[in-house]
Amino acid sequence: MKRNLKLSVLDLAPVFGDADAHYALQQALRLARRAEELGYHRYWVAEHHDMLGLACTSPEVLLAHIGAQTSQIRLGSGALLLPHYKPLKVAESFHLLASLYPGRIDLGIGRAPGGSAHATIALSGNFLESLRHLPDALKALMELLAGEYRQDGEPVVARPVPPQPLAVWMLGTNQKSASYAAEFGTGYVFGQFMSDNDGAEMLSAYRQQFRPSRLMPEPQAIVAVSIVCAESEAEAKRLASQTAGWFQPEADKPGGTTANAALAGVGSPDAASKAQAELEPPTPSRRMLVGTPDQIRRKLEQLRELYGVDEFLLVSPVPDYEKRLRGYEWVAGACL
Repeated sequence: MKRNLKLSVLDLAPVFGDADAHYALQQALRLARRAEELGYHRYWVAEHHDMLGLACTSPEVLLAHIGAQTSQIRLGSGALLLPHYKPLKVAESFHLLASLYPGRIDLGIGRAPGGSAHATIALSGNFLESLRHLPDALKALMELLAGEYRQDGEPVVARPVPPQPLAVWMLGTNQKSASYAAEFGTGYVFGQFMSDNDGAEMLSAYRQQFRPSRLMPEPQAIVAVSIVCAESEAEAKRLASQTAGWFQPEADKPGGTTANAALAGVGSPDAASKAQAELEPPTPSRRMLVGTPDQIRRKLEQLRELYGVDEFLLVSPVPDYEKRLRGYEWVAGACL
């Protein structure tokens, strides 16, 4: 008997066309509410900084707003960029969310800068140095979330303590992120939609190396994929042809990264110019699932067999709010 697919939504909170940030964030809420109605399991939102085409710089703030207007869909960051922040502040923010919405909060962690070199420096200073200390930050964060952290021998509690613990996930596209997820006992999200790496190899390594934690006793994996779905194959291909240019970094900001950098393992602001070349939005022939609802379902089932996962995090780069929403509806109708 085949396992049922579990589908979730990854939203970059894009600002399309003549829309402003207020309208774009209204569309994020609309997508989350509709995803809940359709039976999607999670709604996650990404973090980016000083990017003209993206509206969310603070996932925890947007999630608090969306949580108040939904009732059961899980909410999370895809991803919160840990190198920029102190572990205690992250733990407190997401414990507060988990106290507001018990049993619904996911903390997805990334290790990319999420913006240009200059924005990164303005946000947190020396990103390379922060990245070097990321294992220590991950260790502290997991201890804080498990109620086991001590500073100079004295306990420090990330309050408020939620009635149910939140789930922690590491997002990435390479071996380093998979290794961190395994070492610290988090879930792992492989960003297939923006990676040329062998996802099956990454997921296998994660499962083999996984060390149980109090928050996640067994390995759990999700694969993030890009989809363009329409009623006809011709329409899906037409929409896919429009996606490559839906977002570009500001031209006057040297070293800008792409919208997809939230899931990437970019190492430092100095790597930002390389990241732009390496992580441009994919062409329809690479990484992106394009087709009718039944075609998308079959492609997801093939990926399920390839990767050994039941859940997919779907990001739709269609640069039109109505058509993007309709695509999620088509996929839900065929898969959920």
